[in-house]
Amino acid sequence: MLALYLITSPHSTIAGVFRLPDGYVCEDLNWDAARVAQGFAELLAKGYANRCETTKWVWVYKHLEWNKPENPNQRKSAAKIAMSVPVECGWKLDFMRVCGPLLDIEPTKISNPSGTVAEPLLNQKQEQKQEQNKRASKLDALAPPDGVAKTVWQDFLKLRATKKAPVTETALDGIRREAEKAGYTLSQALETCCKRGWQGFDAAWVSDGQSAKPNVFAGAI
Repeated sequence: MLALYLITSPHSTIAGVFRLPDGYVCEDLNWDAARVAQGFAELLAKGYANRCETTKWVWVYKHLEWNKPENPNQRKSAAKIAMSVPVECGWKLDFMRVCGPLLDIEPTKISNPSGTVAEPLLNQKQEQKQEQNKRASKLDALAPPDGVAKTVWQDFLKLRATKKAPVTETALDGIRREAEKAGYTLSQALETCCKRGWQGFDAAWVSDGQSAKPNVFAGAI
């Protein structure tokens, strides 16, 4: 009954592919959803039709064999419908390979049924940029310590990221201790790090008005 319904359905198209949600079938055949699902499973097993459970689009396998387009206009109309099948549809690529030639669909569109331009491979710089953006997103999600402005905290996180120095509790505690020695708040110490490009902080670096980190910084936290 479901097989007959598919080839006589008011929802069918000249291309033999069409969207058919459960509700349509349940109402037209007075079936429940479980029976509809079982019916489509049987038709798929017998090679009669396939329905994508994600998009609810149906493909009656031999529709175009039984109902070949009679003229160029019908062929063009069927091709337009075929191209409108969502990219997410599980059987679309198979349909395009089997039926695309029958509808005069260009091979380039068959290999890329979405009709969109293929995304180029990323070069090294693009990959690095994407990775940096991912790291930046993760850093933005980290909450600042008490008393530290969000903007200062985010700038410090980004600075540490560029130096490939992850922010750990141990590193932060070290900066906090050195800040106290210098009479700085943690926020002031981190702001100073951002201004001077320091990944860490040492009280000695700000004593006597010192404005640049010493060469021995390489071994700091």
